Amino acid sequence: MLNHYETVFIATPVLSEAQMKEAVTKYKSFISDNGGELVHEESWGLRKLAYPIQKKTTGFYHLLEFTAPGELIDRLEVQYRRDERIIRFLTTRLDKHAVEYAQKKRNKKAEVEPKATEE
Repeated sequence: MLNHYETVFIATPVLSEAQMKEAVTKYKSFISDNGGELVHEESWGLRKLAYPIQKKTTGFYHLLEFTAPGELIDRLEVQYRRDERIIRFLTTRLDKHAVEYAQKKRNKKAEVEPKATEE
């Protein structure tokens, strides 16, 4: 049985765009190589942190939504802990209501974006 998960990680702000893309690709590949399937991803870009972490006040936020077997999460979080580029992460299991909410939010965003580009 596959569960639905959402993971957000914050990467150190000293990374170049190429290094950030490489980090994201690494985790997307890790999920798919270990029996997970990516549903959605969002890059939230460079944001100010609520409090300094490792003497840094900003970080690159990235969200991955995926389905995977439960045992994948422990292995994914070990990868986060071993990666010095990742300063914080949070993985959450989504129940059916959260999955529906995320889907509606994506659909609403998709409706708004094309209108904005037409002008």
